[in-house]
Amino acid sequence: MSTKDFIEKDYYKVLGVPKDATEAEIKKAYRKLAREFHPDANKGNAKAEERFKEISEANDVLGDPKKRKEYDEARALFGNGGFRPGPGAGGGNFNFDLGDLFGGGAQGGGSGGFGGGLGDVFGGLFNRGSSGTTRVQPRRGQDIDTEVSLSFIEAIEGATVPLRMSSQAPCKACSGTGDANGNPRVCPTCVGTGQVARGSGGGFSLTDPCPDCKGRGLIAENPCEVCKGSGRAKSSRTMQVRIPAGVSDGQRIRLRGKGAPGERGGPAGDLYVTVHVSAHPVFGRRDDNLTVTVPVTFAEAALGGEVRVPTLGGPPVTLKLPPGTPNGRTMRARGKGAVRKDGTRGDLLVTVEVSVPKDVTGKARDALEAYREATAGEDPRAELFQAAKGA
Repeated sequence: MSTKDFIEKDYYKVLGVPKDATEAEIKKAYRKLAREFHPDANKGNAKAEERFKEISEANDVLGDPKKRKEYDEARALFGNGGFRPGPGAGGGNFNFDLGDLFGGGAQGGGSGGFGGGLGDVFGGLFNRGSSGTTRVQPRRGQDIDTEVSLSFIEAIEGATVPLRMSSQAPCKACSGTGDANGNPRVCPTCVGTGQVARGSGGGFSLTDPCPDCKGRGLIAENPCEVCKGSGRAKSSRTMQVRIPAGVSDGQRIRLRGKGAPGERGGPAGDLYVTVHVSAHPVFGRRDDNLTVTVPVTFAEAALGGEVRVPTLGGPPVTLKLPPGTPNGRTMRARGKGAVRKDGTRGDLLVTVEVSVPKDVTGKARDALEAYREATAGEDPRAELFQAAKGA
């Protein structure tokens, strides 16, 4: 998060709340917008993903009372992205140094009468106050990607599966410090922030991970032999993960806080599970609906009747076949499909397939010969040829 963000971005507008909104109102607005623009609900939508990032950034500031206070104080000093000169600044150009503003400030003058600069205002936001004191920031753990294979029924009904994962965790040999003696020092390059600024023109700067400490904020004088000074080592663990009902093949599930542990009290990363679902010998799936093909006799299709249809994990259902049912017709058994996100179920789509016997003998053959004679004047292909001529 750069200095420019706090000058130009209106986080209250991003969340759609007034400036005097309560913590509860901010939290409610964030949750509503996060659900609407979450990447999982807007797959492939780059605009929704960018909007989600803006919402998360706004909540990170306004949802923290200390950061919100500092943000409000900073915004009070600016108008529409520019500094408001005081009465003594004159009506001409105003020479204002952002380096003095955030770095510790000029002492006594040169900042329009603001004394030691505004480091105290932005101290918590940039981990540095006007006195130059520093603190090493907690670091969030890495996200982990893994895969799991489920049977068709497990995917429909949900399942708890064991997952063995390997990830980076605090090194046990040095207790996560990276130093063999357990006493790393604060990185002098980034003064413990883990980030360094680089100019981007226009008086502003962007931040990059510190190249000397690799973003840790700490440097090991005596690097640990196990983790080579990184403070992190490979760790394996097995955990029971609940896969929700109704997942589909190829779906990627996000489990918050189930990823790699954080550093120095930082939160754990997230676990992303890609689900692979095996095929079923009888049932298929179309979104939240299950599909099944049921063979029927010619007599059932022509004269109508009742047909028993299997369901997944439940008792069979009976569907009424109307007379003259054509081959390939699809009927619906409501509530016999896959589980939806709201807990309801989709439907079972039943496709009729007229079964033609390979060998017809005896009375059956006589009956069919009589039927052919009785319907000799009918040509089911007549409309086909008429349409072909008219095209």
